[in-house]
Amino acid sequence: MLTETAYAKVNLALHVRRRREDGYHDLESLFAFVDRGDVLSVTPRADGGLSLTICGPFAHGLASGDGNLVLRAARSLQISVCPSNSLGNSGGLGILDSGHLGADLHLFKNLPVASGIGGGSADAAAALRLLNRLWGCNLSDRELCAIGETLGSDIPACVISQSLRVEGRGEALAPLDLPGLSGTPILLVNPGIPLGTAPVFRGWDQVDRGPLDTSSLEAVITNGRNDLEAPARALVPEIGDVLERMRAVPGATLSRMSGSGATCFALFDSPQACSTAEQALAAEQPTWWLMSGRVR
Repeated sequence: MLTETAYAKVNLALHVRRRREDGYHDLESLFAFVDRGDVLSVTPRADGGLSLTICGPFAHGLASGDGNLVLRAARSLQISVCPSNSLGNSGGLGILDSGHLGADLHLFKNLPVASGIGGGSADAAAALRLLNRLWGCNLSDRELCAIGETLGSDIPACVISQSLRVEGRGEALAPLDLPGLSGTPILLVNPGIPLGTAPVFRGWDQVDRGPLDTSSLEAVITNGRNDLEAPARALVPEIGDVLERMRAVPGATLSRMSGSGATCFALFDSPQACSTAEQALAAEQPTWWLMSGRVR
């Protein structure tokens, strides 16, 4: 059985520049990925079928049918590399000869849903990477990203799952190796309240507060921001409680909300400081979700 981690995505900064005519927003963001997340496993099947089962602490309420992003990603890859699996579609890359490649997928859901850390997108990206290996497709990251882009804005970035500067609506990706970032201890904290992306964007005040400077990690820490924090806090005031507590813990070098919330994060100057903060917050707030790791 092959497995793949769906790495949690964190926006170290998120600048919203304008609303576009197509309804999306022009963004400038620095994506970083934690070395932990959901876990996707697979066993092959030779009848061309696809199935998905879900378990784990955040599996409740998640549908495992055809509308799930994991199965949609699997089906898109299947059609791209093996047109005979596409129920009559004659398009696709035609890389594989067999029309009988299928998979039984199992998702262990560790990450909270609707939490601003790319859970669904990361799961879909993990499915693309995993099935690319299982089926021997040998597609490049660029080709997997092209498939992922048809399913969701964040999926191409999650396919790569390395630090990236992201622009546009999420389709413009540039690898970014900031000295001092990789390997940094990080703690994710969520107050246990799901928060949809659309209501947060609707609450954005439409003020362009300027570009994102990613010339150094210090510039991101000092001058970066998350323009969605204010509308997210208006919807879920508990986000403010999380940030206030995380900004007060010793050893934290940066604390912000990730994405559209409600998950917040803190970078630390040592693993010991991160571990101490995690233990203290878990004791003080037993209903909060916490996960520690390192930046990939």
